[in-house]
Amino acid sequence: MSSTVLVAGSANLDFVVRAAHVPAPGETVLGRQFRTFPGGKGANQAVACARAGGADTRMLLALGEDDFARPIEASLGDAGVRLHVVRDAQLPTGTAFICLSDDAENAITVAPGANMALQPMHLPPLDGVQWLLLQLETPLDTVLAHARAARAAGVKVALNAAPAQVLPAALLAALDMLIVNEGELDVVAGHPPDLATGLARLQVPCVIVTLGARGCLARSEGRILVQPAFSIEPVDTTAAGDTFCGTLVASLARGQTLQQALLRASAASALACTRLGAQSSIPDHAEVAALLADTARVPGAAAHAALATACAL
Repeated sequence: MSSTVLVAGSANLDFVVRAAHVPAPGETVLGRQFRTFPGGKGANQAVACARAGGADTRMLLALGEDDFARPIEASLGDAGVRLHVVRDAQLPTGTAFICLSDDAENAITVAPGANMALQPMHLPPLDGVQWLLLQLETPLDTVLAHARAARAAGVKVALNAAPAQVLPAALLAALDMLIVNEGELDVVAGHPPDLATGLARLQVPCVIVTLGARGCLARSEGRILVQPAFSIEPVDTTAAGDTFCGTLVASLARGQTLQQALLRASAASALACTRLGAQSSIPDHAEVAALLADTARVPGAAAHAALATACAL
């Protein structure tokens, strides 16, 4: 069986300022550190997928013809991601402006730039691809077209519905897996009163909801699976969700069960939260394996039961 994952989505250069707290509307805050990091949900997820090991990772992305594109391509290349690059001479490479607070919270504004130039016709041949991983930082019509093309070719389709927006029924029907956090679930599922109702409303074979510091849960084939989070001291949560998505799909592509994939994705996401930056924070296979080998840190049966109870499932 093929173990190739194609990520089609966004790539940005992140401009990150550290400050005591994220400014409120109308407030000016003096920052301290300033750094740039390659980022963007699609690119972050591609790096996570490649570093997870065991799955050949490709990425379709659109970049401007400018200096901002260079560190993005270098980071993806260093991670072992094979690139299908669309160049747009009229639009700049996507950028994100991030304020990171001392308590690891963040506020992010994205200028999508060339990401909006990604079109249905840009999807490369899908021969040998097992999973297509998508996000919502590129045009919705393009995301839908890519999902439909992959489904028609027998490729499994996973969508991380971020940034959150109401999704057309045609897109949901083209998915094998939907990955959302609680806020995204609220939007996509039409403001359900609780998690169980939100899961029931989404007619997708597998729905995964990340729950931040509590962990995650999945509804698949009539079953509910839970995975408590690893205990950490967070430094920067910017790429936590992207690390989860990329690691999860890579794990499934190489034949792991959904429960095994949830555990590995949770471990990788936890490690990413302990480091600064987006792609620079994403751990490799060996680091995740070392964490999982430390049985004292792996959440046990009691933690699983507590999470299931807390979610009222």
